[in-house]
Formats: sequence, C-alpha cells, structure tokens
Amino acid sequence: MKQPKENKTTSKNFSIPKSPSGIIGLDEITFGGLPHNRSTLIMGSSGCGKTIMAMEFLNNGIDFYNEPGVFMTFEENKDDLVLNVKSLGYDLKKYIEDNSLCIDQVRINTDELENAGMYDLEGIFVRLDRAIKKVNAKRVAIDSLDKLFYGLDEKILRSEFLRLLSWLKKKDVTVIITSEVGEPAHSRSGIIEYVSDCVILLDNRITNQIANRRLRIVKYRGSMHGSNEYPFIIDEKGISVYPAVSEAYQQKSSSDRISSGIKDLDEMLGKKGFYLGSSILISGTAGTGKTSVATSFANSVCKSGKRCLYCAFEEAPNQVIRNMDSIGVHLAPFVKSGRLTFYYARPTLQNLELHFLSIKKMIEELNPSVVVLDPITNLMTEGPNSDIRSMLTRFVDYLKTQHITVMFTAAITVGSIERNPSDEGISSMVDTWMMVQDIEVNAMRTRSLCVMKSRGMEHATDVRRFIISKKGITLFSIQSELDESEAILRRKAKEHTNLSISTE
Repeated sequence: MKQPKENKTTSKNFSIPKSPSGIIGLDEITFGGLPHNRSTLIMGSSGCGKTIMAMEFLNNGIDFYNEPGVFMTFEENKDDLVLNVKSLGYDLKKYIEDNSLCIDQVRINTDELENAGMYDLEGIFVRLDRAIKKVNAKRVAIDSLDKLFYGLDEKILRSEFLRLLSWLKKKDVTVIITSEVGEPAHSRSGIIEYVSDCVILLDNRITNQIANRRLRIVKYRGSMHGSNEYPFIIDEKGISVYPAVSEAYQQKSSSDRISSGIKDLDEMLGKKGFYLGSSILISGTAGTGKTSVATSFANSVCKSGKRCLYCAFEEAPNQVIRNMDSIGVHLAPFVKSGRLTFYYARPTLQNLELHFLSIKKMIEELNPSVVVLDPITNLMTEGPNSDIRSMLTRFVDYLKTQHITVMFTAAITVGSIERNPSDEGISSMVDTWMMVQDIEVNAMRTRSLCVMKSRGMEHATDVRRFIISKKGITLFSIQSELDESEAILRRKAKEHTNLSISTE
C-alpha cells in the first residue's frame, strides 16, 4: 500500500507549494508533486494512461490527504468509468456515497457547436462550481479538453482556456487536464501546453515487440524537475513511475558483515563475508556453479531470520528449489515461512527497466535484507551497453540507499572471458567480484573460484578448487593440491629410480 506524504510540500530550492500525487515515483521526479492551486496538462495518445493518472490523482487525494475531488468527463460514460478503475482497486461508488468525489458527465454535440458559432464556457463554469461546492473539492480533473474545444477558432480557444484556468485558480483547487497529443509532441490545439503551469507527456511505444510506457515532464513553472524519459507501468495497483534520479549521495556505508553461506568463501573474504549493503557479482560460464553460490547465500540469509528476494530470470522457482535440494540447500521451508520470496519472469516479458520497476515494487512491499538477481545477463537483450550500464548503476544506487545487499550472477561465454569477463562492464561498479570457471588440474576438468576484487577488505587472491556435493560447496587450495601432486610424482620417480638400481 502506498504511504501518504505531507501535503502541499515545498521544494528546498523553490517556494512553489505542491500537491503530492501519491503516484509511486512521480512525486520524486517532480520534487514533491504537482503545482498546488495551478493547472497540470497530461498529454498522450489513446491508451497511454491519461485518464487513469488523472483519476489516481483524485483518489490518492481522497485516501491520503483528505482532499475531495471532482472528475468532469466529456467522453467516457460515468458507469463505465466507475467500472474501469475498479480493476485498480478504487471503489468510486464508495467515494461518491461518502460525498468525497463528484463525477460529472457532460455531453457536447459538436454539430451544434459548429452551427452556433462563437460561444463561451459559462455553462461549464456553473456545473463545475456546483460540483466543487457539493464535495468541497480541492482537486479537479477535466477529461478531455479536446472534446470541449473541438472546432474552435484559435483566438477563442486561447481566451476561453485562460479564462477557465483563472476561474479554477480562484476556487483554490489543483487541476489536471487531459488532452490528446498532436504532432510533434504537442496537444492537438497546440496552445494548451503554453498556458499550463506543468505539462506531462505520456507515451506507449512498441520496441522489439514489447510495449514500453514512458513519461516525461515537458515543463514545470517555478520548480526543478526530472527532464529525462521515465518508464512507468499500469497494473492492479495503479501507476508506478521508475525515477532515473541517482540518490548515491544518500548512501550509508556499513562495517558490519554478512556470511556468504559458504564457510570457505567467508575465509577468503577476511573470514567474515560480505559487507552489509554492498553489491556482489558472480560471473562465469554455464555449469560453473553461479546459482549454487547465490542460493547458498540466500539460504544463509533466511537461516539468520532475515528476508531475501530471489529474482530468477532463467529457471522457474520450483526448479531452483528442486535442484538445490541435491546439494543440501533446502529453500522450500523458507518460501513457506515467507522469509524467501521468488520473483520469476521471462526476460522477454518486458524490458530491463520495467523488470527493475517490478522488483522495486516488491522490495517496497517485502523490505528484504538481500536481493539476488540470477542471471542479470538474461535481461541484457536490447539497447546499447551504455544504457544497460546506466540502468544497472541506478538500480544499485537505489538498493544502497535502502541498505540492501545485492548479489548478481552473470553468465558469460568462454570466448568473452578475456575480452570482458563480467559482461556489459558490471564488474567495475560492484563492491565484490568473484569469477567461477572450469580449469584443468592434473589432466582433469574442475571448477574454480577466485575473488577478483573486494573493496575495503583483505581477501585471498589465489584460485581455489570449487567442489559441489550433497553437503554443499567446499573450496580447496589448488596450489596445495599441485604441490602435493608434485611431491607424489617426485616420490614415485625416486622409488622407480631406486627400483631400477636394485634390479641392476
């Protein structure tokens, strides 16, 4: 459930009062919400979420800030509107019965407007005034203005729109107005955005056969705001925006340590394990044991009584649980108790940013101590490396501000080990990087593990033999094995020499 924030917040650098929208992520990129007692225009093509955003602004005002609202619609039927937003968890009938919401459906005959010629909005003012007084509204949504101003002369449109905004401002209400987008990226009239105090552009595009919703703050008078495009989703809990604002300056470092769940690996990491709130990468080729290391870590976290969110992008949760039982890592009891939660989604379900947005929402609900993403490389199917790296960096920054320890696994190919062993340059931004791979020891293929780096702590730099058995994971020194093998060979050679001499 979204938590309410203080109403009419004021930016540290700007004095403009704001009304928080209560929409996840939107208040972050607008630095507090929409302009209080002013107008916000939401533009976009059909199906991009304009009406839903306007309605959620009103509903959050009622739920969180004790601000009744008025929704005036010129297109959608009132009963259909009530039914449509019910899928988002909003009971408009209850709000209407409680006298906290008024929905006014206005029918406009465009043929009559064309025949009548010049006209004004006095009738609209009367209806809006009556609706505002009925519920003592503090928030108003008008959906959609294109229908109201259809076919008007440009001078009349601008004059009447300015008069409408001026009239609403005297009513001390915060206003959202929706409009169809024209070309290029302007409202159909091309005028409304110039006189609105805040303009939000919504887009629903298709990339590689995957729908991608984007939001951009085109302008915001009197306030700083995020200027990039931000991904957002619409699900059963409403709209969620993923802010691309880095909050690294808020990160707090910790000297406390958390066990890896593998005794021998803890010994390699200063005999204590990872730092709490750090980022860890395990990279290696297929079959080298990346998932085994990750699940051992998750298992240890759950045993200590903390929560873990395990994001699986390759194997289904039940398959992971079954496979790990064979090495003595029993995850099912922790799933049943709620300490371990799986997020499972095929990489092609949505793009990288929206996967992270879905994970972020689960983090806010579960408040886990550890997040595991296995393997992160399965999500890297599109876009240039710089975009992927930027998204990962923002995600790691977010987890660090929440003091959450994150472990990534990265699947790489044999040919890419020398060229880029971590894939997409992830290794440079993590705190601890471990490489697992197949090597040859005594004419036999065996798994190995090496700690490539671990910031802020002493750690072993030698390559260890990596053995997975029904009792879990064990690490041995390869050098000691080589020394022992060499000693055995020398002893056998000496025995052979002595045997040859005695025979002679």
